[in-house]
Amino acid sequence: MKKFFYTHKIAARVIALTLSLFAISYITANCQSKQEESSGSDKIVQTYKHIAVKPGIEVLRSKDFAPLKGKRIGLLTNPTGVDRQLNSTIDILHNAKEVNLVALYAPEHGVRGDIYAGGAVKDAKDPDTGLPVYSVYGQNRKPSAEFLKNVDAVVFDIQDIGCRSYTFVSSLGLMMEACAEAGKEFIVLDRPNPLGGDRVEGNIVEDGFHSFVSQFKIPYLYGLTLGELALMLNGEKMLSKGVQCKLTVIPMEGWRRKMVYEETNLPWILPSPHIPQIPNAYYYPVSGIMGELGYISEGVGYTLPFQLFVAEWIDGAKLSKSMNSLNLPGVQFRPIYITPYYGAKKGLYCGGVQVYITDYSRARLVEIQFLVMQELAKLYPDKKVFENANSKRFRMFDIVCGTDYIRKNFSKNYLWSDVKEYFEKDEDAFKERSKKYYLYK
Repeated sequence: MKKFFYTHKIAARVIALTLSLFAISYITANCQSKQEESSGSDKIVQTYKHIAVKPGIEVLRSKDFAPLKGKRIGLLTNPTGVDRQLNSTIDILHNAKEVNLVALYAPEHGVRGDIYAGGAVKDAKDPDTGLPVYSVYGQNRKPSAEFLKNVDAVVFDIQDIGCRSYTFVSSLGLMMEACAEAGKEFIVLDRPNPLGGDRVEGNIVEDGFHSFVSQFKIPYLYGLTLGELALMLNGEKMLSKGVQCKLTVIPMEGWRRKMVYEETNLPWILPSPHIPQIPNAYYYPVSGIMGELGYISEGVGYTLPFQLFVAEWIDGAKLSKSMNSLNLPGVQFRPIYITPYYGAKKGLYCGGVQVYITDYSRARLVEIQFLVMQELAKLYPDKKVFENANSKRFRMFDIVCGTDYIRKNFSKNYLWSDVKEYFEKDEDAFKERSKKYYLYK
């Protein structure tokens, strides 16, 4: 018996190992199948799990930085400009023998992410590279000719969140304008749109409502990567006075329009303090417009930025029941009770709802906050938002909406149906107009 055991010991181990590997393969395949059959965001996240997206900086490096050779390069970036090993684009270009990096340009939060939200970014010297840093989020949001005189081309590498009110969109366009006027080349290292390449929501910005949070005539959610958006701004002469720059886009490899960010297998670097994790990018358009009023807390100041609607006067159970009764596609609500640490409603014990996107492909994101305002007006007639919010914030609300039509007409009856058609009126036309600039299927 003992001899038999030793004689067949190796064979038994081989058989066991083979069976184990077969079992693992079966379980993995079965789990994958179950995940693909499931509803909601789980299904979306599994679709492209085997694909590793290569962002523009990695594609540029694989080409030995050929588009930059022989040129003096400026770089507009922030901490989101990294490769998948988290190496900064600043350091990658600075250390590349083929690249002559001579200047940095700092958007909101600074090139190294050390400036708080909304804080003025000042001209400085980067301590790691010794390069001059010129602010494009201070007195000069559009670089002057003086800032560009020592460069031949400006490279842009920033992770966006697919929303018009996010200031990096404006920094992109204003730098394009400056490069066009100064005769400099502009090069975009493309990155994913976290919301995917098909989601378009909202009216385009009307005349009189352009600002650094609504710089261009595009919808609130525009369904393009920043490389594609740059091509569109340039091609459609949407920049100031119709100027066009010498534009090069370094596309990603492996990205598909239906991808959300989890499917890229890229690390997430917070582009601003209140978008610390990938889901925050999905919830930002859910509550960000309403959040401008300071009327409720949208979760900024708590651990769930942009995922909440809470105030000290709200009964969470009642609001949750009211919102769920609307049967919104791909969205559910649950009661929640919190005390914000800072921001709106700081230190107050608040009730309200937490939003859950259960099927991202079916959910309409931006309208959720208007439906919350609608239901709150029904539950609490004395707390209607535009009768109680600080009127000094109305202008910012309108600028973010790109119009005052929505506020003025919604506040008559507090019914989303009164403004829904107006809000959606430009979406199909924009989708059709932007298709010619698609870089990805």
